[in-house]
Amino acid sequence: MRKKKINLAILDMYDGEVNQGMRCIKDILDRFSDQISYRVYDVRGKSELPDILEYDLYISTGGPGSPLGGDGNWDLKYFDLLDQIWIWNQNHSHKKYILLICHSFQMACKHFGLGQLSKRKSTSFGVMSIHKTQEGLNDPLFQNLDNPFWAVDSRDYQVLQPNHKKFNLLGAKIIALEKIRTHVEYERAIMAIRFSEEIMGTQFHPEADPVSFLAHLKKPEVREKIIATKGKAKFRTMLEHLVDENKIYKTNETLIPNFLEQSIRKIKTAKMPTLI
Repeated sequence: MRKKKINLAILDMYDGEVNQGMRCIKDILDRFSDQISYRVYDVRGKSELPDILEYDLYISTGGPGSPLGGDGNWDLKYFDLLDQIWIWNQNHSHKKYILLICHSFQMACKHFGLGQLSKRKSTSFGVMSIHKTQEGLNDPLFQNLDNPFWAVDSRDYQVLQPNHKKFNLLGAKIIALEKIRTHVEYERAIMAIRFSEEIMGTQFHPEADPVSFLAHLKKPEVREKIIATKGKAKFRTMLEHLVDENKIYKTNETLIPNFLEQSIRKIKTAKMPTLI
C-alpha cells in the first residue's frame, strides 16, 4: 500500500517575473518527492490562494517590488491566509507549517506588527554572512549551520526596530541578524524570525544555489551595477563564494531541508492513531 504524501503549497510571489528562486525551491522539494506533493499558486499575478484544509505545508517565496502594499485584492487574501494558519494552529493538535522567504517575510512582519518595514538607502545584494542571535543558536531551523553562516541577500527593504511587546505577545523570536558593520552606525536588520513553532521566515534566500546566483551575476546589467557600486574586487569575491562548499551551497543543502524534515516528522506524528 502506497503511503499518502503530504500536500505542500508554494505561494508564488514573483508576479510573473522571471526568476531562479522558483527553480531552486522545486529542486529542493524534488529531494522529498517520496514524501511531498506540491502545487504552485500564483498569488500576486492571479490572486490564487490555497484552501487551508488541503495543505499542511507551505513555502512562500521572495519576489520583486515593494512589500509595503498590494492591489487591495491578492494582498488581503494573502494576509487572510496567514491569519487562518495562525488561528488553525491555536485550535488544532495537528499543525500547519509555513516558511516565509524575503518578500513574504517582509509582508508577514508588517502584518503581524513585529517591526518597522522600510526601504534601504541602497540595495543589499550578494553572498552575506548571517549571524544567529542567542535565541537562534539552538533553533532547529539552523541545525548543522555554522555561526555565522552564509546566504544570498537581495533586497531593497528591511525590517528594523522590533516591537518587543508584540514579539512577547505572539511568542515570536528573532533568530538571526544581518552582518556586523563596524564602519556604519545603521541598526542591524532582522534576518530571520520564528513567528511560532510552526511559522518561520527568513529575510535572505535559503533556496539559492550556486547555479542560480551565477546566472544572476552573468546578466550584464547586474554585473555592471555591482562593479559600479561595489567595485571589481567585490564582484570577484562574490564569484569566489560560489565555489566555497561551506557558503551558499551548504545553506541550500541545509535550511529548507531542515524545515521540511522537521515539519514532516511533526505532521506524521500528529496524525498517528492513538493507542488506547
